[in-house]
Amino acid sequence: MEVDEFNIPRFLAVLPLFSDLSPLELSRAAQGCQVLRLARGDVIFRFGEPCEEFHVVISGQVKLFAISPAGHEKVIELVGPGQSFAEALMFTGKAYILNAEALSSTLLLKVSKRAIVAEIERDPRFSMKMLAGISRRLHGLVHDIESGALHSGMQRVIGYLLRDNEVQDCASREVITVSLPVTKATIASRLSLTPEYFSKVLRELEEEKLIEIDKRDIRIIDAPRLARYGVH
Repeated sequence: MEVDEFNIPRFLAVLPLFSDLSPLELSRAAQGCQVLRLARGDVIFRFGEPCEEFHVVISGQVKLFAISPAGHEKVIELVGPGQSFAEALMFTGKAYILNAEALSSTLLLKVSKRAIVAEIERDPRFSMKMLAGISRRLHGLVHDIESGALHSGMQRVIGYLLRDNEVQDCASREVITVSLPVTKATIASRLSLTPEYFSKVLRELEEEKLIEIDKRDIRIIDAPRLARYGVH
């Protein structure tokens, strides 16, 4: 798809943040948006740069990460299609506190602060939708922090593998295939694990015949038993 052919108002209409806007309002908001095509490794923003917009992933994958004083990278979040980021920071007037990089060929929508502020001034109810979206993201990040602090490394890996599946709805022996969207090292960093430990856990789960590994595809053999494994 060519960037200049992308229908921004139609895309905005399916996002929870903009779904209640009229066609005229969507058209107005779209004027403050820009579609970017990024290659793997392209930097979207760096720590310390001014934040004057937020972003929505149209396709592809984006990594939000921090760099320690010693130069080590810590993945904070992996953002996929339909997900937004930096909307809360945009209103603070402060610089970016993280780095963002495309993990694959990515189509990204950049939404300017000016366009959002103008829409809020036209209809203050729009600010409530912004707050709801920001609250959902904050809740998700708090949940991730709790998981990292209270769960073992094994539980974190199992939780990641089962994150999109309701275990109670999975019949015993029903095979579920999970495709890792990024490298194992990136996922390990996201889970606050070393790549070596992440691989060790996967090998143990495979030896227990709970999963089968085929490159980036992981087949979950028995989801209910996997969910119970590692809970002591």
